[in-house]
Amino acid sequence: MDNDLHSLPRRLIELRIEHADLDSLIDRAAEERPLDELALRRLKKRRLMLRDMIARLEAELDPPEPA
Repeated sequence: MDNDLHSLPRRLIELRIEHADLDSLIDRAAEERPLDELALRRLKKRRLMLRDMIARLEAELDPPEPA
């Protein structure tokens, strides 16, 4: 059971959820109120970092076929 809590597929799901939440937060912040430009850049940088982590985990779980 402990292994399931730290498995790669579970981590991938958690990262996707965090990315979606951050995406939603950025969209709402841009629409509702003027947000500090620095804060908005930090949120976008975090979202990009999450996307990169997701891509690495996906490649690790499903490696490309050899040519």
